[in-house]
Amino acid sequence: MEQYKKEFIEFMVDCQVLKFGEFTLKSGRKSPFFMNAGAYVTGAQLKKLGEYYAKAIHDNYGDDFDVLFGPAYKGIPLSVATTIAYSELYGKEIRYCSNRKEVKDHGDVGILLGSKLADGDRVVIIEDVTTSGKSIEETFPILKAQGNVEIKGLMVSLNRMEKGIEGKVSALEEIRQKYGFAANAIVTMADVIEHLYNQPYKGQVYIDDTLKAAIDQYYETYGA
Repeated sequence: MEQYKKEFIEFMVDCQVLKFGEFTLKSGRKSPFFMNAGAYVTGAQLKKLGEYYAKAIHDNYGDDFDVLFGPAYKGIPLSVATTIAYSELYGKEIRYCSNRKEVKDHGDVGILLGSKLADGDRVVIIEDVTTSGKSIEETFPILKAQGNVEIKGLMVSLNRMEKGIEGKVSALEEIRQKYGFAANAIVTMADVIEHLYNQPYKGQVYIDDTLKAAIDQYYETYGA
């Protein structure tokens, strides 16, 4: 596992973005782990988060894109932080773009924030986490309505490795099959388990035998 991935797992734990216990997800699933990107709240945290995303995007998509699209609402700060980090790390200016929940009819009109999209633009979508892939169902038509844009792929911070909406393959694999573009994550839950299972971090074991058993049971039902 790359060093930045190990550091990112520890970063999620430090920021209390990745938690372990018992949680009810938006999908209704009862999960022994939960990831909430809304817990990144400081300038230092957002700066580091943008750097981790930039490294993962560069690893998976290189410099072969023009726009980073972050769906409202959590995708807005993600896209801004990552475009800044991409410029600093790789010296390439990437435009950021996000959508509004409601179309604005005065001033800066339209459904988009940031850069407008034009025919030929190559877009990478950035999100916090994809559990079922439902958010892409909303994002995809918005992007395609702007013109003949090419979607290079999706980048999320954590691949929960769960079944998607159709219930057969993972949400990220379902996106690949349905929309025809790549879908990747900075880290997977397998990476998290590998790095934290019975391995003390700052004096605490976050995934002990009991929690590992709960995670295994969860994946027996929802794992892909």
